Amino acid sequence: MRSPSGNVLSQLPKKLASLLGCESARLELKWMKESLRPSDHPSTLQKMVERRLQGEPLQYILGTTPFGPLSLLCRPPTLIPRPETEDWTLRLANTTSPKSSRPLSVLDLCTGSGCIPLLLCHLWPPGSTRAFGVDISKQAIKLATDNAARCNIPAHSSADILCNVFVPVLGDLRDTIFLKKLGAPFDVVTANPPYIPEQEYDQLSASVKDYEDLRALLGDLPESPIQNGLSFYHLIARFLAEKGILRNGATVALEVGDRQAEAVENILHCSAGLRHTEIWTDPWGKQRVVLARV
Repeated sequence: MRSPSGNVLSQLPKKLASLLGCESARLELKWMKESLRPSDHPSTLQKMVERRLQGEPLQYILGTTPFGPLSLLCRPPTLIPRPETEDWTLRLANTTSPKSSRPLSVLDLCTGSGCIPLLLCHLWPPGSTRAFGVDISKQAIKLATDNAARCNIPAHSSADILCNVFVPVLGDLRDTIFLKKLGAPFDVVTANPPYIPEQEYDQLSASVKDYEDLRALLGDLPESPIQNGLSFYHLIARFLAEKGILRNGATVALEVGDRQAEAVENILHCSAGLRHTEIWTDPWGKQRVVLARV
């Protein structure tokens, strides 16, 4: 087969630059080239750029994304891990010191790619963490399972090897009986739930709306009486309020959207009875996480 002409290839950086700007285009083209394998067809790079020009997220085109020291698989429609999520997960990992002598039970709701619990399992000492990641999407659970294998984090502990464990589980966070059976009482509960109000969702770029799962983005269920992007925080708070869910000394970390932090903090106060809370700001100046300690 004939390879793409030099003229076509020479136009690729110009087309990318018109979409992304010169510096971003240079970096993205560099990453695309680095992702190529010797067995790839000569036209592969051209096709990758064409996909990008059509608005497809770079992470789906490359098939991976960095998350802390990890390199995670990315596949549509599962939500792409964001830098702001990476930031607070690293911060949470640094503020907690689990030990293998008393492993922590971790529950990650709306786990998606599994990025949050996998990074915690990677950073915390071997044998100190048993994590569960719950998602309603079969595609997300398959991706989280594949990422766990990629990161060498097993789903079962071994009698002769000290290791952390991550178990992806298909489930609905409205099914509190099911969640409680996973590993309660939990020492750490994390979540990056859907939190975008419908009116803001309509204004998102096509690269988000056309490729990433609506269920991982839209923050209200159809039956929710108030469509303000906070429906899942009310569900999570009611779950956390149930007896036996949180161990004494537990930590809850919930990612939130723009201008939602105080409302979510109030939900945890009123519906979950969690009074010791604080708000974490991300490196871009946004209030990004509501943290609660029991």
